[in-house]
Amino acid sequence: MKKDIKKLVLAYSGGLDTSAMLLWIKETYGCEVICYTADVGQGDELDGLEEKALATGASKLYVEDLREEFVKDFVWTAVKANALYEGTYLLGTSLARPVIAKRQIEIAQMEGADAVAHGATGKGNDQVRFELTYYALKPDIKVVAPWRHWDFKGRADLIAYCEKHGIPVTATTQKPYSMDRNLMHVSYEGGILEDPWAAPPEDIFLMTRSPKDAPDSPTEITLTFEKGEPVAIDGDRYGAVDMLSKLNHLAGENGIGRIDIVENRFVGMKSRGVYETPGVTILQTAHRALESITMDREVMRLRDSLGTKFAESVYYGFWFAPEFTILRKMIDETQEIVNGEVRLKLYKGNVIVEGRRSPNSLYRERVVTFEDDAGAYDQQDAEGFIKLQALRLRLRNME
Repeated sequence: MKKDIKKLVLAYSGGLDTSAMLLWIKETYGCEVICYTADVGQGDELDGLEEKALATGASKLYVEDLREEFVKDFVWTAVKANALYEGTYLLGTSLARPVIAKRQIEIAQMEGADAVAHGATGKGNDQVRFELTYYALKPDIKVVAPWRHWDFKGRADLIAYCEKHGIPVTATTQKPYSMDRNLMHVSYEGGILEDPWAAPPEDIFLMTRSPKDAPDSPTEITLTFEKGEPVAIDGDRYGAVDMLSKLNHLAGENGIGRIDIVENRFVGMKSRGVYETPGVTILQTAHRALESITMDREVMRLRDSLGTKFAESVYYGFWFAPEFTILRKMIDETQEIVNGEVRLKLYKGNVIVEGRRSPNSLYRERVVTFEDDAGAYDQQDAEGFIKLQALRLRLRNME
């Protein structure tokens, strides 16, 4: 059913899909379209967007710099949670969607718009992430999702549509894979990558060099964390955006951060994705190493037991759900004592932990030592401990 829409805010990247959508929405709904682009670190992809948007029919374009909020509130939260979806995916796209959608709703409210639109397909996860955020923040908003309604069957049709109407796009029928970039990662899927047996072409990668082309000598760095968040490299302090940018560079030069996975989408199908997440790959390893000496065993197990729920909540789009608010508060509480330094070696795709230290360390050398512990631990105590643990095992076969 066609919605009665007077003004709409379109999440606009200037890529193939949203370029076609801008004109299609105006033709279909006859409404004013305001374009909105979130700068979450996609670099030169922002060049020339305003001219293109206005030429295609937008009344105006907002370009919003969300990099600080994205890294500080979203990426660092995932680092503190050691969040991994299905054990491998660091959630780079998933984390960007709620911050983008949140600002889109704020612009819609400022502009008095009655609708918002996004470029996600009806097969993917992003449609859910965008729309759950929209409805959580503005329950009465109207949502337009062109991929679920228009007659185009695929990106080849969109390329032809843009060519017909003189809309410049960089995608081609020979190289039609989809790419999403932000300060945390780049994702590649679709097109030539849809065959899970086919290796990704080397020339697609933007943030990392191949491990075989990385330097033959390792790069050594020391990362400093405060309350679970990275704040310094080799003693030099950085803000959130500069920190992640620096780590991306160091990791990328050393061939760190590539994965090739088949994941389970929220809608039920399996999807092959190729990802580059260089800086956060370093942070995951370093953060876990620091937690190993600062975090109580049972606290860590409790936090890790909720890790799957945390990662799934991010992946599925429930960032603004009440249960996720509770999870975030719990994660922040566990990070109060995660302070200290981790020494790392970066070498040909590997992140190697070489040392860790903390003023909050629970590690006690005089207790764990194989040498004289000067009475710090009575080894005879272990006998009773073992017998108590063995009691239920003995009872099974006791006459």
